[in-house]
Amino acid sequence: MNPESSLWLQWTLAIAFGNMCLSFILVFIRLAIGPSLPDRVVALDLLAVLSAGFITIYAISAHQPVYLDVAITLTLIAFLSTVAFARYVQQMGTKRKKEAP
Repeated sequence: MNPESSLWLQWTLAIAFGNMCLSFILVFIRLAIGPSLPDRVVALDLLAVLSAGFITIYAISAHQPVYLDVAITLTLIAFLSTVAFARYVQQMGTKRKKEAP
């Protein structure tokens, strides 16, 4: 790898880390102010995806591809938890419709 591409990669990784930190801050604000439970669940899902992205960027900067497995696993768990929450919301909506006269 020539020095020019190494410098370009360092700048790109620094910008990516900065963008991820800004995204974390904005997601935490959404998580804190809500206003509803689905908004908070989506914020938690986005937090998990951002964490996976952060791990991926770190894997690239550290030249350690083993961290990519962690990022993939984290993303799969976050997806399954979001699907479980969507199922819960659907069940609650069905339950409310049955109870309504």
